[in-house]
Amino acid sequence: MKITRLLALVLASLVMMVACKNNQKETSSMSNINDATIQSTIKELKANCDAVAQQIAERSVPQVAALWTSEDGTAEEFTAFCKEYFVADSAARWQLAQTLQHNFESLYGCYNKIGVDLKLAVHVDGPAITPVDELFGAFDPSAHLDDDMYSSKIAFITVLNFPFYTLQEKNEMGKTWSRQQWAYARLGDAFTSRVPATVNQKTAEALSYSDSYISAYNIYMANLVDDKGQHLFPKEVGALITHWGLRDELKSDYADKENGLAKQRMIYQVMRRIIDQSIPQEVINSDKYEWNPYSNTLTQGGKEVKFECEPDTRYKYLKENFLAEKAADRYNPTYPTAIARAFDASMEVSCEEIEKLFTEFISAPEVAQAGKLIEQRLGRKLEPFDIWYDGFKSRSSISEDQLTAKTQQLYPNRDAVQAGLPAILNKLGFTNEMARYICDKVHVDPSRGAGHAWEAAMRGDKARLRTRIGANGMDYKGYNIAVHEFGHNVEQTLTLYNVDNYIMRGVPNTAFTEALAFVFQTRDLELLGFKNDDPRKDALSTLDIFWGCYEIMGVALVDMRVWKWMYENPDCTYAQLKEQVMTIAREVWNQYYEPVLGEKDSPILGIYSHMIDSPLYLANYPYGHLIQFQLEQQLAGKNIADEIVRIYPVGRLTPQNWMRHAVGSEVSIKPLLESTRKALEQMNK
Repeated sequence: MKITRLLALVLASLVMMVACKNNQKETSSMSNINDATIQSTIKELKANCDAVAQQIAERSVPQVAALWTSEDGTAEEFTAFCKEYFVADSAARWQLAQTLQHNFESLYGCYNKIGVDLKLAVHVDGPAITPVDELFGAFDPSAHLDDDMYSSKIAFITVLNFPFYTLQEKNEMGKTWSRQQWAYARLGDAFTSRVPATVNQKTAEALSYSDSYISAYNIYMANLVDDKGQHLFPKEVGALITHWGLRDELKSDYADKENGLAKQRMIYQVMRRIIDQSIPQEVINSDKYEWNPYSNTLTQGGKEVKFECEPDTRYKYLKENFLAEKAADRYNPTYPTAIARAFDASMEVSCEEIEKLFTEFISAPEVAQAGKLIEQRLGRKLEPFDIWYDGFKSRSSISEDQLTAKTQQLYPNRDAVQAGLPAILNKLGFTNEMARYICDKVHVDPSRGAGHAWEAAMRGDKARLRTRIGANGMDYKGYNIAVHEFGHNVEQTLTLYNVDNYIMRGVPNTAFTEALAFVFQTRDLELLGFKNDDPRKDALSTLDIFWGCYEIMGVALVDMRVWKWMYENPDCTYAQLKEQVMTIAREVWNQYYEPVLGEKDSPILGIYSHMIDSPLYLANYPYGHLIQFQLEQQLAGKNIADEIVRIYPVGRLTPQNWMRHAVGSEVSIKPLLESTRKALEQMNK
């Protein structure tokens, strides 16, 4: 699952980039500095500088001017500021970079830690959430940080001495940059927009409320009945969160040869009710009634009960996140939409490039071939929910009850999970010393939601691993999620503590941390002690990644198209938004999925919870799968731990530069498609 969105919000205004070219001023309407002032200021700064400092001045002065307002000072005061704070000496510039990084670590780290503490009640399992808990959870303590950095002139000093480079420049020039030059470039990304604190706070509130809504959206499976009044799910299944819990239960039901298909069809019907909001409000996070999702009837004590459908609440939160993001558009002149900021600025991959990559992949002939293979293995025609076919994993032949018995024995409580982390790393090839080094910096919490990993933002703090831990211990679903989140924690620790420059901490975008989380997650059975001697295991692993990409790429396309539609229709009602989400989901389904999985006009691609509580995040998952596959090819035959420790501390290069360092090539769909063709040939022999 994703890295916490709140930390991303805390630093949001520090990572949005402004494309200012050499000797070219790009100002927003907020600036009060004209071109003549800019040129005269540059001339004065260049008078006593070497060639390197002259180039910096030519680039940085227009960028400072683009952010300078009348409240910051007059044109004369602008020039005086630049003359006073421009650092021409290279040694002094490096010292300034060190000072900025040290203080930014303290600021970002402490604000992040405060955010963790304020959200504990809504994120960590415990007493019922109170209205005050909700308010603290939605509060952003760093909302005024950006304003403070500009009013104190610290932001301007940073921009003046460490100018911004465009993505194209980073990709090309970065091939030969030193680590110091990369650090300077990332300092140049720090201040490029001026989003008011009130706007940041509204965005934090919208994200927090939608996250709380999703975290409490559980379906009590034992209360579901079919048209014959039969209960297909035992009480032990408990309440499953949408969509993750429902999806994972559906996946596990492939191992149930007796009732698995009936269970899957019932879950699919529940999902459809959630998407179209015909689900009874009374069954959400409640076990008071029995619910037949086919006839959509409620009963209690054998008597039918009247109910109210959920009043488009799902789409209310989607719309409110959109409005909060849109409110920041006017303060981001170069990336004036949330779409541009999510892709060009944050992912550092354009939306157009992502769409092209994904549509080429899901249109590939290997999709239909893989679908035929799955039909043969299932012995039936495919149905829409087979988008989550899980039979390429070795656990498909192991019952979930058996797996849960094992995980509950190993991890009966939070303390056992915490104590068991080093053993997981040992099995992946980490030495005892390195395992302790990493695990001492990770803290386990029982999660209210499906689970997530929350990074630390300063050395001395700990990353958080959240997963569900029941009264009887951690079941297999919780364990599978925990292994995934632990992969995030390992990345978060190495790219904070082992990176050479604080400003370079992290990875290019969240797809890269997802890639390592997937590397961990695919080995979950191995970590439990289940050995796989299948000679086709490599082919099966390839097909599993391939089918997972096929699944999530369509969902990401729906997410992107929904946001484009919202920008075209910002005044839409919740009901109109609901209908459009389903329309787009059906269109993508009919074009790329119905030919393989059947059922025209299925809306199932609209079920993903990330659409509601994580704006424009979904593309990171399939992009991460592509990175994972190339990473797995690099790991083959090597010590996994050694490679992870080699690769990840390089920090936040651009995606293509990071991949060249990690695996020697850029991100591409070709390696996975080529391996899938070979895997299909092997499986069909």
